[in-house]
Amino acid sequence: MFHVVFSLLVVLGATLIALPAGAVVGHTGRGREAAVLVSGALRALPTLGLLTLFALALGVVVGAPYLALVVLAIPSVLAGAYAGIGGVDRRVVDAARGMGMTETQLVLRVEGPLGLPTIIGGIRAAVLQVVATATLAAYVGAGGLGTYIFLGLKTRDFTIMLGASILIIALALVLDGVFALLQRLVVPAGVRAARSTELRARRSHRARPATG
Repeated sequence: MFHVVFSLLVVLGATLIALPAGAVVGHTGRGREAAVLVSGALRALPTLGLLTLFALALGVVVGAPYLALVVLAIPSVLAGAYAGIGGVDRRVVDAARGMGMTETQLVLRVEGPLGLPTIIGGIRAAVLQVVATATLAAYVGAGGLGTYIFLGLKTRDFTIMLGASILIIALALVLDGVFALLQRLVVPAGVRAARSTELRARRSHRARPATG
């Protein structure tokens, strides 16, 4: 239970940091190169090294792995945010702006809902990364399922290691399924209807016999 709660709290912290920044980048189109650069740089950081650094600075507490994993989760959330907001059809945004919407209203009422599936996709990727990597929290004595892996490694009890590994894999698959379902549910009804109409039109075109 601790592993799940801890992982979700890590992703929540990363989302609170990266989502507003990604929304600003996606909405304004400014700073995209910087966002890509930051995401790449954070992905390149070795999580175990970062965890050790925070542990040395803060001591062996939950805060050390929490901060290290937040840094790990930020790139996926940031990329999903600016891709989701920035990927909205500019004609729709311009039409909403022409109706008198403010920039904040555009983000919250137009770009946000339309880009939400991509945003959820970024959060989904972050959840999978964190659930798998949160095992390293046990390296500094913070608990979680990684405790059994390190214990099994120390005592050469491979049964415990295998059991913990299976639980972590199962947990990752369950959470991935939940976020995949959520990603589908947040697609606006109008977008789903438009996709269905386009799909039917394509099938009708393919089924139409060739003439001449």
